[in-house]
Amino acid sequence: MGKLTPAEVLSAQPGRLADGDGLYLLTQPIRTKLGSAKATAKTVHTKTWVLRVQVDGKRRDIGLGTVDVARLGPKKTTPRIAIPVADLSILQRKLLTLAEARQKAEILRRAAKDGLNPVVERDRSRQEIPSFEKAAKNAHEALKSGWKEKGAKTFLSSLENHAFPTLGNVRVDQITAAQITTALAPIWTSKPDMARKVRQRIGTVLNFAHGKGWRTTEAPGKSVTVGLPRQPKGGNYKSMPFADVPAFMQELRSSAPTKGRRALMLHILTAARGGEVRRARWGQIDLDKCDWNRPEEIMKGVHAPAHTVTLNSPAIALLMEIKGASTPNPNDLIFPGERGAIMSDMTMNKVMRTANRPYDVHGFRSSFRDWAAETMPDVPDPVAEAAIAHIVPDKVVRAYKRTNFIEMRRKLLEAWGGYIMTNAIRAAINGN
Repeated sequence: MGKLTPAEVLSAQPGRLADGDGLYLLTQPIRTKLGSAKATAKTVHTKTWVLRVQVDGKRRDIGLGTVDVARLGPKKTTPRIAIPVADLSILQRKLLTLAEARQKAEILRRAAKDGLNPVVERDRSRQEIPSFEKAAKNAHEALKSGWKEKGAKTFLSSLENHAFPTLGNVRVDQITAAQITTALAPIWTSKPDMARKVRQRIGTVLNFAHGKGWRTTEAPGKSVTVGLPRQPKGGNYKSMPFADVPAFMQELRSSAPTKGRRALMLHILTAARGGEVRRARWGQIDLDKCDWNRPEEIMKGVHAPAHTVTLNSPAIALLMEIKGASTPNPNDLIFPGERGAIMSDMTMNKVMRTANRPYDVHGFRSSFRDWAAETMPDVPDPVAEAAIAHIVPDKVVRAYKRTNFIEMRRKLLEAWGGYIMTNAIRAAINGN
């Protein structure tokens, strides 16, 4: 039971009065000037509520708000205009009666006993809690400087396509594991790789919101996938048997030379990732040295280093054919999409569908890897892994003299190009 009464609060003189359980009334004098010609001073008293509580083993005084003198004193015939107090939570109110100060103090005392920071809990309700979409854009703006350009662009676009329709208008503090599950369900098995990225990016937004004080908890963990079916295992991409690749290459060569077909041919000849081919620019190509020097921003992964692809003879011939007699700007895309933008990832997939092949574009990397394992036994396994820009796990091989290492990869990819094109010619002669 509190010690103070409303009358004692109103008549309190400068100093500190205890109400009990750590709640205090703090009265302080302030001298103000009245008039302008001959200014005179008048002393008025400010009355505020303070809670003294232990936080992390240390005593802290936490301001709760100002005494609501109007509602403590006699009723007036003309009430002041204000937001009805019933429309505000007790933690949001800054003008407090004695009873309200006790209620607010009790809430923050319990928060401190539960290991929470009472100041954060007090201020949380005063913040405008954004929607998930707004929080995502804030997170993107704050974090993008530490990401690669490619990752920064796809962060928002993937959320716009797969998260905003379900979560975009939901307040970020109210998003549950069940709602995330609902957002991921349409793509969880049909687009497993994208689904995992979207889940990770939703988690980034929610953890960012937690750090901002917009959520009391971080992103939910395993509970998100409880209601989702098991995804296909790794190696999900359907790869063409390497023995069938030469005939398919001959089919591409004998068809109309569209950007999609040419991009797919370079993809097959270099065993590069589709995104790396689509983002390739002429300034990255050194035709004299037969190198494709790929910068960090087009490589897969946040910390993936720059990587040089050794271009085999068929790849050089293809690039010379595409280049023709022109002198392209170094910043020009080799395979530009509409209006000079990066070509869509569906363009090469469409080539596969048109050819009526039940394989994935990305699967040609596996075709190359299987060919290297089965037909090039003298090539160390880490060298083949490095040829497709996988991180070499063997520190000894990774520390090998770099010029020789590149030459080993050059011989491997040259052999791959020779295998494809020699057998492609045979397929053409045989009418396959």
